[in-house]
Amino acid sequence: MEACGICPTCVSFKNNASFNVFELDAASNNSVDDIRELTNQVRFAPQQGRYKVYIIDEVHMLSSAAFNAFLKTLEEPPPYAIFILATTEKHKVLPTIQSRCQIFEFKRITTHDIVAHLQSIASKEGMVAQEAALHVIAQKSEGCMRDALSMLDRIASFTNGMLTYRNTMEHLNLLDAEYYFRLTDGMLSQDVAGTLLLFDQALEKGFEGDIIINGLAEHFRNLLLCKDARMAKLLDVPNDLKPIYNEKANQAPPSFILSALNIINDSELQYKSAVNKRLHVEMCLIRLCFLLQSVSGAQFAVGSMQPEGSDVKKNSDRVENPAIATPNTEPVTAKSGVYEPVAPKEQTLPEPKPQPQQKEQTAPTPEIKQPTASYQPPAPAPGSRRLSMSLLTDIDDAVSNAAASQQEKKELSLAVALPLFEQYKKNLLDNSKTAIYSQFCLMRVEVLPPDEVRIISPTEFTDTYAREQRTSLIDFYRAETNMIVRITTEIQEDEAVKNAQIVKVLSKSEMYEEMARKNPNLAKLKEGLGMQIEY
Repeated sequence: MEACGICPTCVSFKNNASFNVFELDAASNNSVDDIRELTNQVRFAPQQGRYKVYIIDEVHMLSSAAFNAFLKTLEEPPPYAIFILATTEKHKVLPTIQSRCQIFEFKRITTHDIVAHLQSIASKEGMVAQEAALHVIAQKSEGCMRDALSMLDRIASFTNGMLTYRNTMEHLNLLDAEYYFRLTDGMLSQDVAGTLLLFDQALEKGFEGDIIINGLAEHFRNLLLCKDARMAKLLDVPNDLKPIYNEKANQAPPSFILSALNIINDSELQYKSAVNKRLHVEMCLIRLCFLLQSVSGAQFAVGSMQPEGSDVKKNSDRVENPAIATPNTEPVTAKSGVYEPVAPKEQTLPEPKPQPQQKEQTAPTPEIKQPTASYQPPAPAPGSRRLSMSLLTDIDDAVSNAAASQQEKKELSLAVALPLFEQYKKNLLDNSKTAIYSQFCLMRVEVLPPDEVRIISPTEFTDTYAREQRTSLIDFYRAETNMIVRITTEIQEDEAVKNAQIVKVLSKSEMYEEMARKNPNLAKLKEGLGMQIEY
């Protein structure tokens, strides 16, 4: 319903002269006296018009005593009073008040709609604005059109109506995507020095460490979204950057991105309590630089960071602790590639062939035999591998393949699935779940080999019960058949349900209109006696 703009009520409201609309700012008028003053005004009927409207902004700011004083009026309001309670924190309003209100949830304005509106304003005002620049403004506004318009006006005044991506990022004090792409390249190449120098450049420009961590978290989230085409709609970046994000996402494995997000999240939570905030962010970047080899089991590239004369060989991916023996490592001998403790000088000299065997048996030098005194590792089998993340991944794949091969041997049939479905319905009835049981009686079951059970419901309401019980059904079928069964749902409306006449519940006014349509004398009787319908 739209306002006519002609009647006295509309004209007075348009001219800010209406006595039927009251607005109260609860942020500054949140005491009991303010609510008492409002309730005293409610008692008087409007002198002109049918309703009096009371708008209370930021209603969650009212005190507990004010809420209690206002509750009585809300429980029994006059028929001409309408209360509009506006708030951004609905959970702070008392549940007793929420139960007496009709709630309208307003969604945030999407980034696409904000960009489209800003483009129309820029064209009307004669501005030259790049789409990427407007997209950054829309992202920064976080769904608030008022903030987006304020930022657009402020940036346009500084740039004389020429909004580019670079000057927009500069005026909003943001780091562009190119900076984070360079950081990611340094992490994938394990370039610690280059990454720390990039961080220093951002600090010199006036950016704080928490801004860099927040931007890095958003950057890695975008890389994760590019891993699956189904999540493309969640990627909230300018169109010019989407191909670059897709290219960079292909270079980084998913395990690296997930682990990086975990490290960044921990660093962000601990940033406020860190004493040396710069060192805190630098440690986070260093961990990200060496993260790739941890998640993929790659070799440890020491490069120029290894001191000269070190006994650690460059083809080793870790430094072995001489006091800990690993089952999958080779025995500590002069020919193994594993780290050995510092041995006497004569050990490195050429010796006769039987002498190393004699040293292993007698162990005259405690320093040499101490690493293997507590545990004697068995000799590795040919082709054995050390324990690493990649080995654990292969083990998981082998287990999954074994389970899949075992699953292929079994095939679920309708003769097995249908009695189990009936048994599940009987269990619902035995557990006094009559409402769910009555809905399950309307369903039928189909089996799609080898392991899918499809539950077909006649209505969407019945299908909600099937989807709610899907997890329990999977566990039930697994316990009875020792198979991992997939449960799917489908809606197939019955022709009888489609053609059935819908019974409509009428209100009192609708009942009267229906009765008056059938018997016109009833309307004459009502008008003659001056009767009113009670709502």
